[in-house]
Amino acid sequence: MRLLFITSNRLGDAVLSTSVLRHYVETYPGIKVTVACGPVAAPIFEAVPGLERIIEMPKQKRGGHWWKLWKSVAFRWWDIIVDLRGSATAYVLPGWKRVVLKGNDDSVHRVEQLARLIGVDPAPEPFVWIGPEHERRAAKILPTDERPLLVVGPSANWIGKTWRPERFAETIARLRAVGGALEDAHVLLVGAPNEREASEPVIASIPENRRTEIFGSEHLLTVMACLRRADLYVGNDSGLMHMAAASGNPTIGLFGPSRDEHYRPYAKWGRAVRTDWSYDKIIENRSSPLSKEILMDTLPVDKVVSAAETLLRDYRIEEKHHG
Repeated sequence: MRLLFITSNRLGDAVLSTSVLRHYVETYPGIKVTVACGPVAAPIFEAVPGLERIIEMPKQKRGGHWWKLWKSVAFRWWDIIVDLRGSATAYVLPGWKRVVLKGNDDSVHRVEQLARLIGVDPAPEPFVWIGPEHERRAAKILPTDERPLLVVGPSANWIGKTWRPERFAETIARLRAVGGALEDAHVLLVGAPNEREASEPVIASIPENRRTEIFGSEHLLTVMACLRRADLYVGNDSGLMHMAAASGNPTIGLFGPSRDEHYRPYAKWGRAVRTDWSYDKIIENRSSPLSKEILMDTLPVDKVVSAAETLLRDYRIEEKHHG
């Protein structure tokens, strides 16, 4: 049985789409999988069970990337074709079952919309598979002692949804303080290569022997392996936030000029903490649609720290109960 899985260019949407891929992999053991996606998202699929091929689809003029994809897959029979980009491709390929996402349903979270598309209830949570080599690398990067691990994503692909560095620094300091929820935690800072400079004030606020940083310097599945070791993730709305939620560990996503009802961390221990202003109010009050201003200033540090403390407390109570 073969599955062609066409998914997003963007990391965050690709991570959310793993909820669908997980359903097919778990429902049809041994299924052979081909994934077509953008280059940024491609690494997260490298350890998918039954993976035959990843086809990277960098955008080309006049839809050339779709023509390239068609040539790559048109001469094979597909038992299932899933197209989450709503193209016509699924209808012009030889196959048995076709599942095509034709647009967003703004009444539900994106994961719940995907679950409805494939007729599954409750919605499967996103899941990112990793290999033993990524586990080994994570073990080498991170400390081997018993200190808690706090992972922080202080950047994003748009400055508007980026919380100010000094607020991240204060939040980290309060969580790590004596008597804090993650006393003396080691801090892993993560982001894209081009986001490190903006994150410098956060990095500098943490003692050198209490921090590790990964800004594009490691494979995304190594980052995933590190996230699975985390006690808590705190970060802006980003692909890394969705990866953290998919780890199953406590995850706090910070929201302002993006809709948490559609993109909150979709996991049992995922929580969205949004600005005191609504999405609509933020958008109405920005200086212009092209502005390069931070739009997260109505999110106070106290709100984030309190949410983190509550989440960790609830998580630990349940862990103790089941442990």
